[in-house]
Amino acid sequence: MSETTTAAGAPAVPKARSCPFLPPDGLAGIREESPVTRATFTSGREAWLVTGYEQVRAVLRDPSFSVNVPHALHTQDGVVTQKPGRGSLLWQDAPEHTDDRRLLAKEFTVRRMQALRPNIQRIVDEHLDAIEAQGGPVDFVKAFANPVPSMVISDLFGVPVERREEFQDIAEAMMRVDQDVAATEAAGMRLGGLLYQLVQERKADPGDDLISALITTEDPGGVIDDMFLMNAAGTLLIAAHDTTACMIGLGTALLLDRPDQLALLREDPSLVGNAVEELLRYLTIGQFGSERVATQDVEFGGVRIAKGEQVVTHVLAADFDPAFVEDPERFDITRRPAPHLAFGFGAHQCIGQQLARIELQIVFGTLFKRFPTLRLAEPVTELRFRNDMVFYGVHELPVTW
Repeated sequence: MSETTTAAGAPAVPKARSCPFLPPDGLAGIREESPVTRATFTSGREAWLVTGYEQVRAVLRDPSFSVNVPHALHTQDGVVTQKPGRGSLLWQDAPEHTDDRRLLAKEFTVRRMQALRPNIQRIVDEHLDAIEAQGGPVDFVKAFANPVPSMVISDLFGVPVERREEFQDIAEAMMRVDQDVAATEAAGMRLGGLLYQLVQERKADPGDDLISALITTEDPGGVIDDMFLMNAAGTLLIAAHDTTACMIGLGTALLLDRPDQLALLREDPSLVGNAVEELLRYLTIGQFGSERVATQDVEFGGVRIAKGEQVVTHVLAADFDPAFVEDPERFDITRRPAPHLAFGFGAHQCIGQQLARIELQIVFGTLFKRFPTLRLAEPVTELRFRNDMVFYGVHELPVTW
């Protein structure tokens, strides 16, 4: 089949949401009818759309599907910008991905991430102090959801305080899907300049940060050069900041919109771990899914996917598959945690997922203790949701108490 849409055309991937906290309308019907089907994407191109939970997992763990896709399906121009090299993880296949991930994983162990708890708690408390001193209403995204994960990941990588606002601006610019390639590349150039300076500073004066640790780590393959450090830092800085910021903002909006569930969390703080897992499943902010391309002919899900054809694994649809979780549209923080796909699956599962979980647990375990009467200052229908970004969330979240 052609990768370009025909006059008859495959149906477009649904995007409109009647409820901003639920998947796009019509996605469940597509999954029910055929969990592996042809669809037309924003670029106007056709590709395979995978929406079933088991089918998505199967693609993400199959080395026959590469991350080096020829077309960007979710942007209007369909242009794939130049991919970074070694250390970038998201755009690498084995064996380079396996080797580079092994080098980086040593710095993201559960023990090391748990050791960050006191610093994360301090950052959360300081920002809540500032919000309380300012008085409501405040934009929770600007005052808390964006700066907290930015501070956490910037501390981990040793980003100077005076450069952190610039880093936040770059991260937002790089996550847009409604801008031309030149704007995205310009943001990438700004990030490259910031990272080059940071790497040179750490080489001259190592500190207690991840870049310094990588500079001094055992590297038998000799791959950790300046470009490796810049690619690794850039990928992890952007991904860790934007994803967690989106989850904090959107998760807060959802909890404030579901007072029965928020009451359960207030009454029993031990539910925070469960609450975080249900928020991750229910909101699955990677709203467009993960793109792959078949490196060989594959018989899969009752269809034949030819070598060179692209596949999109719609993880949001998968996390709402009733074959995976009972009554998926019911948000329930007492639900037994299920193996959701919010962090991906297989070789490319998020390397920083433990850090994200710890941040979210501390945020939602602290926020509603400090502000027990926190409420939305505008109705949900007035909020601006991030339909124009790679990761779903809210652009602003006015709250008061």
